[in-house]
Amino acid sequence: MNKASQRIVRTYVSLTLLSTFASSFIWGINTLFLLDAGLSVTEAFAANAFFTAGEVLFEIPTGVIADTRGRRTSFLLGTATLFTTTLAYLWLWRSHGPFWAWACVSMLLGLGFTFFSGATEAWLVDGLKAAKYDGSLDNVFAKGSISTGIAMLSGTIAGGLVAQFTNLGVPYIMRIIALAVTFLIAFFLMHDDGFIAKGRSGFASEMKDVVSESIEFGLRNRPVRWMMLSSSFTGGVGIFAFYAMQPYLLQLYGNNAGYAIAGVAAAVVAGAQIAGGLLVPYVSRVFKNRTSILITGLLVSTIALALIGLAGNFWLVLGLLAIWAIVFALLTPIRQSYMNGIIPSKQRATVLSADNMLTSLGGVISQPGLGRIADVWGYPASYIGSAAFQLIALPFLLLAKRERAKSDRT
Repeated sequence: MNKASQRIVRTYVSLTLLSTFASSFIWGINTLFLLDAGLSVTEAFAANAFFTAGEVLFEIPTGVIADTRGRRTSFLLGTATLFTTTLAYLWLWRSHGPFWAWACVSMLLGLGFTFFSGATEAWLVDGLKAAKYDGSLDNVFAKGSISTGIAMLSGTIAGGLVAQFTNLGVPYIMRIIALAVTFLIAFFLMHDDGFIAKGRSGFASEMKDVVSESIEFGLRNRPVRWMMLSSSFTGGVGIFAFYAMQPYLLQLYGNNAGYAIAGVAAAVVAGAQIAGGLLVPYVSRVFKNRTSILITGLLVSTIALALIGLAGNFWLVLGLLAIWAIVFALLTPIRQSYMNGIIPSKQRATVLSADNMLTSLGGVISQPGLGRIADVWGYPASYIGSAAFQLIALPFLLLAKRERAKSDRT
């Protein structure tokens, strides 16, 4: 790897580490935070569904910004938006705001993350191409996954412990401060190497172009299409499984005030994220095709979710959570490499944003439904429902395997 490539990879890993660290202070206690604010279980996951609805609504407009104004601009706007909306979340918690206000702010939180989605990956791949990097993208994305795990491990433990000894609002204050630091570091370190902006022709026209390119280079590109459709059944389940684990583990543990337990549970996921990233090079040697890894991982993940619903024991559920999270972390960089290998550079951010949009759309459908199942029949039933919903992705992955895309070989 030459010096230019090393600089880009270091910046990518650093920004991934910082942005995840900033966000992760609340990940271990977010569901408990919503319940403490007076929302029911159904309302809490409906608020999460509005978050994913915001991602669906804003993916295309933010994709326009990433492709015309630059990936760096998109990242900075995302950080600033999360800073503002986290402040609003904190205010709603203190005032026990109405559900409609939670829904609106959650949608704007989704806006913040859509500025990141697609743009950060596109920034990395474009920069590496400009630097004439000829190594494996799997390994680079795996480094990002490991840095995400490290940041999440430290952030979620810190957030859970701070909430335990203070209150549920303090981790949100920590997140606000960390986001401000992330913005400043990205402002000085992030540069759009290898990025050629599209010509500006008016926002409405640019929106039309993004939709057209999402269809042309996404849905009409058969291998990409099957991957995008499969994510509709896995993405929302991943969000639900993580956030439902907080109250479920507290229920199994028997201590409803033990916020540190929720933080430790999130830290288990973070540790698994690191382990999954480290396993990527070894798993790639065992399987000849990336789709084979994705199919095997989906089956293992689905079994783990079903067993989480059936186990009924705190330590056993914690172990199954770790298995599920390791598989999830392992599959993410594999899928990223598969997708980036068959999307043209100029349309990369656009298609990746469309992919995230379909993932979020699945979450809009699955999260309120699974939350309602948890409210009526309990969390175990909701995890069995999660496994069944996720399994619908299997036929699409099998169709992707049949396409024999050039990026399928490990």
